Amino acid sequence: SPIAGMPVLRVWEADNVIVFKRSMASGYAGVQNPLFFRENAQMLFGDAKEKVEQILREL
Repeated sequence: SPIAGMPVLRVWEADNVIVFKRSMASGYAGVQNPLFFRENAQMLFGDAKEKVEQILREL
């Protein structure tokens, strides 16, 4: 598997998850992430660093 041995963060257990992505394209492993389609996940498109800085400014 292309993702064998990669660390797993159990974020699907959180109440809310924000996924930062540049696009809906698959990542380097070419594997679709089921987290993207869970009800507790929200996608925020763009550069993650810029988006986090924007969120912090608005808070």
